[in-house]
Parts: sequence; structure tokens; C-alpha cells
Amino acid sequence: MEQTNTPANRLDRIAVLIPCYNEAKTVAKVVRDFKAALPEATVYVYDNNSTDGTAELAAEAGAVVRHEYQQGKGNVIRRMFREIDAECYLMVDGDDTYPADYARQIAAPVLEKKIDMVVGDRLSSTYFTENKRPFHNFGNSLVRFCINRFFHSDIKDIMTGYRAFSFHFVKTFPVLSKGFEIETEMSIHAIDKNMSTENVVIGYRDRVEGSESKLNTYSDGFKVLRTILRMYKNYKPMQFFGLIALVLFMISVGFFIPVLMQYVQTGQVARFPTLIVCGFTMIAALQAFFSGMILGCIIQKNRQDFEVNLHRSDERLKHLQRMQDQIRKGSGEDGGAV
Repeated sequence: MEQTNTPANRLDRIAVLIPCYNEAKTVAKVVRDFKAALPEATVYVYDNNSTDGTAELAAEAGAVVRHEYQQGKGNVIRRMFREIDAECYLMVDGDDTYPADYARQIAAPVLEKKIDMVVGDRLSSTYFTENKRPFHNFGNSLVRFCINRFFHSDIKDIMTGYRAFSFHFVKTFPVLSKGFEIETEMSIHAIDKNMSTENVVIGYRDRVEGSESKLNTYSDGFKVLRTILRMYKNYKPMQFFGLIALVLFMISVGFFIPVLMQYVQTGQVARFPTLIVCGFTMIAALQAFFSGMILGCIIQKNRQDFEVNLHRSDERLKHLQRMQDQIRKGSGEDGGAV
């Protein structure tokens, strides 16, 4: 049964978000650990069609349990971000691979320094020794290299499920992915929108015996790489289409030069099909170049609109904070602090 003991328009100081699918072996421990580490936080478990009693166990452990019936981690996070208002959102997986000991350390930059996204960095600590799936290790390193190279960033762990977010990040983040590509999408969004990020090195432990990962190394890995390529096209269109234009231009020129040299020597064009193909290839190069230019202008306009939306989310946050202060004064409570 869904637990709805949180009032409407409530602004949590810290909201711990735990997306879950069949995590009965670990979810109760995760809820208790984070309630102990952050007593002032509200712990939310969003159940994604579990069939093993995950929701009931989470509720018994003291979590606010809600449900998302569209399958996929991205769908769960979309629901979480839409329904919950908080000054700091701490997202963690329900498989007990991320120790709650680091929760306050990860939340503090958001609350104290107004950082928009804090990344729990597993790769700089115990991940490669604890994780027993070598292709996962390789995939994490490959994704990190691609993102940091393509988008000129320095995020240490792209695929980590242990993160903290500001109110502004959550309320301006367009969730497009349905599955595990969501972490990649979050990282690229923060980089592209010039949001402040910080890396916090955390410990990592492999899943408990009997608990199985929902991540498929090959199919989900392919989806992540496809997401990187798609978002590179969407966020860096001039670079993406400019590279295509350059390749087509070089192909066109490469095949055209022998035709031109033959014409200079003999005054005749013996290979008309090659000349025609060169012409069409050059036209395609010009189309790709100008497509990149036009899309680049659209992206620039989108960034301007994003800044306007940031101001609106700031006004909404201040309104919620005023309401929360009135509620606290009325009940004689003091807000928790990190």
C-alpha cells in the first residue's frame, strides 16, 4: 500500500531518493542506514513494480513509499523529481552497494556551497576491486573518458548512482531516458548548462550474495554509448555536424583532384560519374555544415531560456522556504542542518 504521510507543498531539508526494483534483500537495511546517517532527512522509496515485497519492507523500515508503474529507472527518477520538493536531493540505489557513511559528506556541498550536482566517485576508491564484473569496469572507464573528452569536463564517475542535487538542478532537468542511461544524461546536462559540480570520493561494496544487478552489461552499455552520441549531437550540433561536413568535404575533394588534374592535362573529363558524385558529396557537406550552424543558434537560444527558468525555479524555492518557515514557527520546530 502506498504511504502518503507527507503533506502537499512540503519542502524537505534533505530528501533521500531510493529507486527500487526487487531489492527485498537490502532495501530495509538501506532505509535504516540512511535514516541513521541523516536523521533530519525524509527517506523516499519509489517501487518500480517489484514482486518480492520490496515496498512493504521499505515501509516497515520507516520510508515513505510511493510507486512508479512505468518500468525503468529513468521513469522512476522522473516521478521522484516531479513529486518531491527539497533543498537537497540525495539519490542512492537500493542494493546496499553505497555506504550511508558518506551521505552527509555528499549532501553538504549542496546545502552549504550551493553546488548543483555532487557525484559520489566510486572509481577513485574501491570500485575496481569490489566489482567482480570486468566488462562493467571497462564500460565505466570508457563512458567517463568519452564524456570528459567530448564535453571538456572532469567528472570522475559518470555512472554512479550515489549523487546529491540542488532544487534548481532537479526542477530544470528534462528526464528523457527511460533506463540506466539516466546517470549519463544527468552528467551531460550539468556540464552543458554550466551547473556547478563536485566530486566526492566514496567507498563501494559489491552486491550482497543473492542480490542480482538489473543492469545488462551489453544491452545497457550499448544504450549508454548511444545516449552519449545522441546527446553530443543535441548539445554540440556544430561540432557533430561540422565533423560530418569535414569528412564529406575531404572525400569530395579527394576524388575530385584526380578528375581535375586529368582535365588540366587533356582538357577532357573522362570520369563524369565520379565528378557527379563529388558534386553531390560537396552539397551534402554544405548541408551538414549549415545544419550545425542553425542548430547551434537554436541551442544558444535554449540556453538563454534555461537561465530564465533558473530564475523561476529560484523564486519557487524561496516561496517554498517561506512556507516551510511559517510551518516550523507555527509548530515550534527548528529545521535540521548539515
